[in-house]
Amino acid sequence: MDDPSAVSRTGQSVYTSVYQTKVAGLCRLITISWCKNLLLHGLSVSIEGPNKDTQHTFKIELKPWCFWRKQGSSRLQLDGKPVDVFWDLKAAKFNGETEPQSDYYVAVVCEEEVVLLVGDLKKDAYRKTRSRPSLIEPTLVSKKEHIFGKKKFSTRAKFHEKGRFHEISIECNNYSNSSSSTSKSQTNNSNTLCVGYEPEMEIRIDGHLVIHVKHLQWKFRGNESIFVNKTRVEVYWDVHDWLFSPGLRHALFIFKPISSSPSSLSSPSSTSTPLSSQTEGSISTDGYNHGGASSGYCLFLYGWKIE
Repeated sequence: MDDPSAVSRTGQSVYTSVYQTKVAGLCRLITISWCKNLLLHGLSVSIEGPNKDTQHTFKIELKPWCFWRKQGSSRLQLDGKPVDVFWDLKAAKFNGETEPQSDYYVAVVCEEEVVLLVGDLKKDAYRKTRSRPSLIEPTLVSKKEHIFGKKKFSTRAKFHEKGRFHEISIECNNYSNSSSSTSKSQTNNSNTLCVGYEPEMEIRIDGHLVIHVKHLQWKFRGNESIFVNKTRVEVYWDVHDWLFSPGLRHALFIFKPISSSPSSLSSPSSTSTPLSSQTEGSISTDGYNHGGASSGYCLFLYGWKIE
């Protein structure tokens, strides 16, 4: 559901959370995805198979006129063991967001244990599933969100599962360069920039400017370290397609909390390697870690620019 090509075709907002926990005797990834378009909300639950390249997926669509789908259960078979997905969304409050904000639950049950539970109606979930909590606490691996806008892209997100929500705002603007006497559009290599204009990007968290990138046409890929409530967060961006590709294209922003001291703060850098070519695992463990202990969690924001 969170495939970028599918998102661009449907024009829907998508919010995905990936958890790691023990299911049917093995440590697996469980993906919870929510989508929203003009007609409906959708939910899908995917559980990693034994070969890690297969997914067992369950989907529902929450149409306004279809009440019976807002509460229920479904069974999947995983390595010969039944896995049940329970949900109650009949009173869920979305408040204009893609993911419910309150009054709901989604539970994954295997061998009479609730191996994953999201939402705030936890007592209702345990009563409905007639299952006990798992002894193993699920780990939040990553969150992904696809958002649409013209110049400004805003969302609310946590940098830690138990932390508070932060307001994230990303804005990209073209400013006139007075030293240039022309503003004719360049057409070579499908370049959408205008001569005489200097694109800039600002990233704000809770209204505070944390990153300001000038000459974005030369710094369309890079990273900087910031601090949010004394937590170091490494921020990566790749806005190449915003600047140089025609049509509906997305930029990618990655926010990765790092447990470290201010003395290990990394210097801003840039790279010619597109972020989209990196896997989530490589972001977590490879050359993107500039010192300090990684929290193992990443927030991925896909910003789709609408002309």
